[in-house]
Amino acid sequence: MTLLSIGKVAKRAAVSVETIRFYERKGLLAEPQRKASGYRQFSEADIRKLVFIQHAKNLGFSLNEIKELLSLQADSSTTSREIKNIAAHKLRDIEAKIKMLERMRETLRHLVNKCPGKGPTSECPILDALASECETEAH
Repeated sequence: MTLLSIGKVAKRAAVSVETIRFYERKGLLAEPQRKASGYRQFSEADIRKLVFIQHAKNLGFSLNEIKELLSLQADSSTTSREIKNIAAHKLRDIEAKIKMLERMRETLRHLVNKCPGKGPTSECPILDALASECETEAH
């Protein structure tokens, strides 16, 4: 088995060395083997795990969710139904966020269209709307 330095692994997995160290601290990567000199030595499996983590992050999974996925992946009794349920839950979360973002976009679009873009800030409908939201939340 070929062992690689942290720098080579970082390059191959397209992450920074500090990211690898961070994942180690968070328990996403196991403590690697070390040379007598103390340098970390990583395997191809570590690279695959780093790529997995990055792909999962890109799909919106949190580090805790990724840790759970990795744990389930390592457990031979895990079924694909368990993984599907986690992914379906993440999909519902993302869909809810999209709806919220669409509402935010429409509100901002309305405010931008309402603002003439001239005159003093005391007459700015965008600032007025934000201030009235603050007053509503404070009560």
